[in-house]
Amino acid sequence: MARSTERTVSTPARPEDERLPVAATFGYGFQHVLTMYGGIIAPPLIVGGAAGLTSTEIGTLIAASLFMGGLATILQTVGIRFFGSQLPLVQGVSFAGVSTMVAIVGGGGGIPAVLGAVLVASAVGFLITPFFAQIIRFFPPVVTGVVITTIGLTLMPVAANWAMGGNAEAPDYGSVSNIGLAFLTFAIVILLSKVGSGVVSRLSILIAIVAGTLIALALGMADFSGVGEGPVFAFPTPFSFGAPTFEVAAIVSMLIVILVTLTETTADIIAVGEIVGTKVDRKRIANGLRADMASSVVSPIFGSFTQSAFAQNVGLVAITGVKSRFVVSAGGVILVVLGLLPVLGRVVAAVPTPVLGGAGVVLFGSVAASGIRTLSKVDYANSMNLVIVAASISFGMIPIAKPDFYDQFPTWFGTIFHSGISSAALMAILLNILFNHIKAGTPEDPSVFVRGTASKAVDDDQLADLADDDVINHSVRRSPAHAADPAHAADPAAGPRPDPAAGPRPDPAAGPRPDTAGSGQTR
Repeated sequence: MARSTERTVSTPARPEDERLPVAATFGYGFQHVLTMYGGIIAPPLIVGGAAGLTSTEIGTLIAASLFMGGLATILQTVGIRFFGSQLPLVQGVSFAGVSTMVAIVGGGGGIPAVLGAVLVASAVGFLITPFFAQIIRFFPPVVTGVVITTIGLTLMPVAANWAMGGNAEAPDYGSVSNIGLAFLTFAIVILLSKVGSGVVSRLSILIAIVAGTLIALALGMADFSGVGEGPVFAFPTPFSFGAPTFEVAAIVSMLIVILVTLTETTADIIAVGEIVGTKVDRKRIANGLRADMASSVVSPIFGSFTQSAFAQNVGLVAITGVKSRFVVSAGGVILVVLGLLPVLGRVVAAVPTPVLGGAGVVLFGSVAASGIRTLSKVDYANSMNLVIVAASISFGMIPIAKPDFYDQFPTWFGTIFHSGISSAALMAILLNILFNHIKAGTPEDPSVFVRGTASKAVDDDQLADLADDDVINHSVRRSPAHAADPAHAADPAAGPRPDPAAGPRPDPAAGPRPDTAGSGQTR
């Protein structure tokens, strides 16, 4: 009895509030850092290179990005009044603004103009976060499932690029050795996930990355010679690139980036809430977005850019099953330390990119799988939900399949729709409003594409086998065809069927129908 009471007391009310031992907490937290490290250092590398900065100055940008990413992560996960969703979300420099920042740099404004635009645009974003918190009612499973699935699918090119080597200009880009190392890391993740030990399975990504790095080192594919170069400790200096400058055109273009960031962060908050199995309401979304924007306002002071939730770490939560937000908080602490100790950052940076690519295939795929699981909850019978899913995912895949698709459009349009996540999210929201909120004009027997998708021929015995899946039972039993057809086109091997002699069961809408047992109805 004592053990039962102790277990009850130690069980948190919310899954994300679970506390693990310190060693496990920081081990899982470090796994989060390794997962997003390549993504968080890429924007400062790209923007710094476009601005013509020296390697030392680019290093300062990277250190600032790690430092601010860590602080933003801690704020988002631990949370204070009005700030932080208290969900396991890792924060870092958003990819959404890279092209815009490069354009600002190319326009002659340099890094100070970028930092000024980020500061002002983020402040405006902070003021409008309550509006974004109100859109939660427009995110039913048909929308969230589309967004989560698209997040995973849009990240796959990143994993593929990493697996090929990360640098398209390198002579070994796409070589058999690079892709082979990525596949080996991928195989280690899968094998470790099969191991009986839960701890090993949950740490499979981290262990695989370490193992892949050691193998690469033995094969001469990893280079740690540069780890000792540069300072061991460095604190990000405020306004190290000079005072921010404020250009109207730069601020307007960055405002569009902020809108995209708010949309993607909203989607990530809902996605991780779905994966964790916790309640996400308007207040929680507003708190998460305020933490996002507050961090983005402070970032330019230390030489960093807009902060956003990292979708790949949502995938890590899904694949490991570790839902504790304190694990991600520990990852935030590690990021802060990496920002203060560039030598540790150089160690992590030495992890071969193909190793990260092999792990990324599993991580990003798990995000898409989580979205598919959410879409399984959608009722497709007598609705246009299938059309919403089909059109939205296809629309989101356009900029992924053809990155130059919107190159001839205005910059503001391209900034929004070059993101597959934003494209899919906006389309899903608009179509959901059109078909599910605006009832006028929607036919009772909607679409030829939908009619064939309803579960119209499922045995009662099959339903019994699916008794544990409330979603499937619910959607099938609501199917009008299933309710009206007493024969159910049963498989003789499935067991007893209703007696045809009992006569037809009435259709509330159309009245009695003849028995269709021999009508040739297919399953």
